[in-house]
This record gives sequence, C-alpha cells and structure tokens, in this order.
Amino acid sequence: MAEDNDPESQTEDPTQKRLDQALERGDVAKSQEINTWFMIAGGTLVVSTFSGSVGSGLLTPLRNLLANSWMIKTDSGNLLALMQQIEVAVLAAVGVPLLMLVIAAIAGNMLQHRLVWSTESLIPKFSKLSPAAGFKRIFGKQAGVNFLKGIGKLVVLGVVMTTILWPERHRMEAMVKLDPMAMLGASTGLTVHLLGAVVAALAIIAIGDYFFQYRSWFQRQKMSLQEIKEEFKQSEGDPHIKGKLRQLRQQRSKKRMMAAVPKASVIITNPTHYSVALSYERGMSAPICVAKGVDNLAFKIREIAREHDIPIVENVPLARALYATAEIDKEIPVEHYHAVAEVIGYVIRLKRGFSAARQ
Repeated sequence: MAEDNDPESQTEDPTQKRLDQALERGDVAKSQEINTWFMIAGGTLVVSTFSGSVGSGLLTPLRNLLANSWMIKTDSGNLLALMQQIEVAVLAAVGVPLLMLVIAAIAGNMLQHRLVWSTESLIPKFSKLSPAAGFKRIFGKQAGVNFLKGIGKLVVLGVVMTTILWPERHRMEAMVKLDPMAMLGASTGLTVHLLGAVVAALAIIAIGDYFFQYRSWFQRQKMSLQEIKEEFKQSEGDPHIKGKLRQLRQQRSKKRMMAAVPKASVIITNPTHYSVALSYERGMSAPICVAKGVDNLAFKIREIAREHDIPIVENVPLARALYATAEIDKEIPVEHYHAVAEVIGYVIRLKRGFSAARQ
C-alpha cells in the first residue's frame, strides 16, 4: 500500500486503479469538519423550522397527563399503556427533526465520497502499536494541523459569539423576568441567529480542512516509478511474456498458412518480394486468401507451390495490392475481383491446355 512505501520515491500521480483500490479499502479523502458543519447546519434548520411544532407536540400530551394525573391507574398494564402513548407522542413530535439530522449526517459523507463498505479498517494492525507510529500520530503533521484547527475554531467561535451576544446582554438579563412562553420565543430567535453565524463561520473552516485532507490523501496515494511499472505489468501483461505469446501466435499462423498452400488454386507473386496464395472453386462467390508472405516467407510459399504443381503467376501490382489488403482465410476485397478473375481464368485455360496436350 502507498503508506508502506518510502515517501521520497513516491513522485508520480496515482493511477485510476490505485485510487479505486484505496476506495475499496475505505481509504478516502474525508474531512470531519464537513460532517460537523452539516450536523450544525441541520440542527440550525431544525431549530428554526420545527421548534414551535415540536414544543406544541410535546406540550399537549404532557399537559393532559398532568391535568388528569389523578385518573392514572398505577397497575402495571395501565402504566405500560401510558408509557407507550407518551413514546408515540414524543416520536411524532421529534421524528421528522431527527430524520433531518440523520440525512444531514449522511449528506456530509456522501458529498465527500460515494458510499463505501469496507471491513479493512476493523482489522487490527500491529503496526499501530509501534511507539514510533504512535509518536508520529501525536506529533506528526496531521496532529499539528488538528491542534491549529482546534485553536482556530475556538478563536472564530469566540469572536462570532461575542459579536452577536454582547449587544444583546441587556436583553438577556431582562429575559429572566419574562413569562416562560415569551422567554422561549425570544431565546429561540437569538439561538437561531447565533447558530446561523456559527454555520457561516464554520463553513470557511470546513472547506479549508477538506482541501487539506484531500491533498494529504492524494499525497498518500502517490506512486513510485517501480509501482507504476508493476501495475502496468499486472494490467497489460509483462512485455516479455506478451512478446513470446505474439511470437508463438505468428509461428502457429505461419504453420497454418504453409499447410494451406497446397490447397491453393494459384500463387500471385512479385518474383522478388511478395507471394499471395488464393483458393477458388466453382460455386464460390469470391476467391479466398489462404496464405501470403514477404521475402523469405514469400519464397517458401512459392517453393511449396512448385512441389505441388500449383500455378505461379507474376503480377507485381496485383501481388502488392493483395498483400496489403487481403486477410487470411477471408475473401479478397471487391476492388480486386476483376484482376483476380482474369488471373484465375488464365490459370483455368492453362490447365485445359495441358489436359488437351496430354490427350
């Protein structure tokens, strides 16, 4: 893995395969500040939107409970039914706000990376027991950043809270004399204002922390040149092995061609370089190229053709064109039909002439 290698040798950007492997391990760029921001923002939204409905939803059943407390029967069955009624009332009042907080927590993770299921982080690693690793975690770069981040949050939140609450100090002192319902409304408005300012301030810290965490994660995924070479060998195959396989395929193809040459009807050749063996039988739509070669292979094709009395026709432009365009065991291209037909017609007439001479 990337973290187990020498950081000085990891100079190359990670490949997509390395990034995918990190994701499968659960090693992702993640900022806890993003999650915190989403939770606080979700809480602010809940307080500003549902504080009234939650309060009234809880107030009515509790008021009825206290008003009719003298009617409550204390046997186990009635007490259990009463507790169930209270649970239903509480869930009905706080269910939607809690669901919004859960969605906010999930959104904080999904915004940073797609959903990941990995058990690797649960596997114990003895390397974490190393004193050197522990010292690095306590006094390393990440620990230093977390310390500075904590100090920064304290300073920012202190400034924000002082800026908002200091002008309201006299109003807050007077709240103790207000009716509880009036005090609740006033404190709710002040709380929402304070939370909104905190959310705005923490957004800057969260964004900065995410870019830092992403950069740190990306640096951990960097690869050495040797790792890139090994990955290329695994994905594309060892070049030496691929060369051997290509050589074996060429040898087998050559043997198949040589075995097919005796079945050819004619060999069209350039006497010095090219040879193309064509097979044609009555009823076929077009001649088929059964073998072709250049230089030594072309000479071998002509040699086998002579051993099996296969006609060899010299046609320099046609031989070059067929070698360049015809594929083994496939019909020749349409543009060569006319020229090849003349050659095959010539061969057929030549064979008839030999047959007549023998008779």
